[in-house]
Amino acid sequence: MEQYIIKGGRPLNGEVTISGYKNAALGIIAAAIMTDETVKIENVPNVKDIEVLLRAIEDIGAKVERSKNSVKINASKINSVSVDFDYIRKIRASYYLLGALLGKYKSAQVALPGGCNIGSRPIDQHIKGFEALGCEVKIEHGLICAQTVNLAGAHIYFDGSSVG
Repeated sequence: MEQYIIKGGRPLNGEVTISGYKNAALGIIAAAIMTDETVKIENVPNVKDIEVLLRAIEDIGAKVERSKNSVKINASKINSVSVDFDYIRKIRASYYLLGALLGKYKSAQVALPGGCNIGSRPIDQHIKGFEALGCEVKIEHGLICAQTVNLAGAHIYFDGSSVG
């Protein structure tokens, strides 16, 4: 981690750019595919998980324009609800696309989460939530396969806390 050691009795001035929060950006990017409008997201960190998710949504037909700290996404031409298994399984946030695709297209196939190895973080509570909303969910060959005829609101009670 970088640090600054400041010596002296003079006032400080200048600017520090704070990077965006990766986990927030991942959720916002996934949500952006639910609209056919162009979505501009600013202060997006330049990290591997973000790049993997952007490539995954590009692969299913979204138009992605990346600049230094922002990204524009237009998902009006998504042509598949099956997200590339070998690529997206590299990140924990793979299943973030599940809800977005189900909400817009009533069907989704997304790899089980991969990514960092910081203990057990099962997604069973998420699957339980999708089922409570009216989805049929199966896990087959490392893929979460979900579909619905019609999503319906529900009271969802989790068996325990979830860290996503």
